[in-house]
Order: sequence, then C-alpha cells, then structure tokens
Amino acid sequence: MNDNRAHELIVSGIHMDLTPSIETFVHDKAERLFRHEEQIVRIRVEIEFDPKQDPQHRFTAKGHIEIHGPDLNATVTTDEAHKSVALLTDKLDRMLRRRSRFFKVKRHRTGMKADIEGLRALIA
Repeated sequence: MNDNRAHELIVSGIHMDLTPSIETFVHDKAERLFRHEEQIVRIRVEIEFDPKQDPQHRFTAKGHIEIHGPDLNATVTTDEAHKSVALLTDKLDRMLRRRSRFFKVKRHRTGMKADIEGLRALIA
C-alpha cells in the first residue's frame, strides 16, 4: 500500500467555503479509495456550488485520480454537498475496480484477441 508516503488529497471548494465537516467527510471517503488501490499518486476533489442551477443540481463534485496509467475523472451533481461527495467516491471506486479487472483479464490472456475480449467484458 501507500505506507511509505503520505496520501496526497487535494480538496477545494468553488463558490463556497469548505466546512470542517465536509473536509473530514471527503478525507474519510477518500481513504477507502487509497485502501483499494495502492498505485494512486494523488486524488483531487472539487466541490462546486452554483446557486443559479435548479435545487436538484446545485452541488457538483468533480474527482480526479492521478494513477500510474490513464487518469480517472468523474463528476456527480446533486442537491447536497455530502451526498455528491458520497456518490462521487462510489463512482470512482467502481472505476478503479473496473480498471483492475481489465488489467487482470489482460494479464491472463495473451494476444490481440484477448485485448478485444477484455474490452468487450468491460463494456458488458
């Protein structure tokens, strides 16, 4: 795991002040991502408040995981900041699991045919 170095987590608020409650919530949720994948370099979470949107889409949480290989990006829009962060971490966790499953399939099969089959398994 990432025991030899501190986990780098960047949390920022756009058009809003981050409360200690939201910051600790993001840190707790991000710990799960760091536990599941040891090759994560950095996680950046941006929480944006847009008062001009309708009430169901006021808070947007954007996540960016820098990892060895292609980076992962996700966006979730809801009516509460905590809810959007929770859904964002669930989405990023699913993306990490899908990524690791793809590499396992790719590792156990050889050739171009295996790569095509692995991509089909990801799409299905």
